[in-house]
Amino acid sequence: MIVFNIPPYTGKELHYISQAVEKQKICGDGEFTKKCSQWIEKRTGTGKCLLTTSCTHATELAALLADVGPGDEVIMPSYTFVSTANAFVLRGATPVFVDIRPDTMNIDENLIEAAVTDRTKAILPVHYAGVSCEMDKILEIARAHDLFVIEDAAQGIMSTYKGRPLGTIGDFGAFSFHETKNYSMGEGGALLIRDEKYVEEAEILREKGTNRSQFFRGQVDKYRWINYGSSYLPSDMNAAYLWAQLEMADEINAHRLSLWSQYYELLAPLQEQGILDLPVIPEGCEHNAHMFYIKAKDLEERTALLSFLKENDILAVFHYVPLHSAPAGQKFGRFHGADTYTTKESERICRLPMFYKLTSEEVSYIAGKVKEFYHV
Repeated sequence: MIVFNIPPYTGKELHYISQAVEKQKICGDGEFTKKCSQWIEKRTGTGKCLLTTSCTHATELAALLADVGPGDEVIMPSYTFVSTANAFVLRGATPVFVDIRPDTMNIDENLIEAAVTDRTKAILPVHYAGVSCEMDKILEIARAHDLFVIEDAAQGIMSTYKGRPLGTIGDFGAFSFHETKNYSMGEGGALLIRDEKYVEEAEILREKGTNRSQFFRGQVDKYRWINYGSSYLPSDMNAAYLWAQLEMADEINAHRLSLWSQYYELLAPLQEQGILDLPVIPEGCEHNAHMFYIKAKDLEERTALLSFLKENDILAVFHYVPLHSAPAGQKFGRFHGADTYTTKESERICRLPMFYKLTSEEVSYIAGKVKEFYHV
């Protein structure tokens, strides 16, 4: 069976975890946490990176820093993971869902401004599959209406928009290091902060509402309870696992891109014949090969394709059920405008296996079975 995902593993993970244990410093903000944060800061140019227990928690921190509260509205796509909305629902805000573009599956930047009201607090672009939203237009709207831009870059590390790393373009950005992502610590994430004026507050919120970070830097003589907050720090053992992959980030990225390109080349004839659709990478966007998906004609065809692949020992999957159609989405949010593409396109997507240890031979086999299904 070719599984859908295997968490990335380089061989140094256990060695680094052992080092963390031997140093008897396995709680948050140990040596490996700092190494990972500094690597991200240097690689992306963000003002500050704070490693977190998940991308969910990174987004929650961004919601707190943006002072999102009851009665506020946050504009986002419905085609996303639940955490995108939950971070703001927990603050009493209303997710306002906007339709997506059928080419990239990202929020349609041309529909955002019409959804802005006097209660709108932020725009939350989700960079699906590590392919950037149209950020120039989104930033233009945000500036015109004095809104925060919080990037859900859960899938976007190593991707760029016009040369700018995803997660660093808006006010705040959130990465994920879940086991399904290009680089993993099992569960984990990172908050990227563009403007350093938010850093001290972010540290306090992340450290259970205390100024513990300042204390350990010698800036205060004791640490106190300063504000509300929670515990968003990952264990240094988790960070040690991640560090083994960040050391090889370019190698991992290059291998994934080669697999992605191989999929595309092998399946391009089916797109040329109008049988299925392949991913679109707009000009100015560099992606990270987070996933490779194909689009079947409709839900019925996708269901048959997934079943056929499983019968041939290939575990492919579909992705999000649009949030606005879910019970919680109907309870907490609203869809602005027409759902022209969100539901329709979500029912067509079939994600093929994509992970660091996947081989070229396996990609050839998978593509061959897709062609067999379509009798090509």
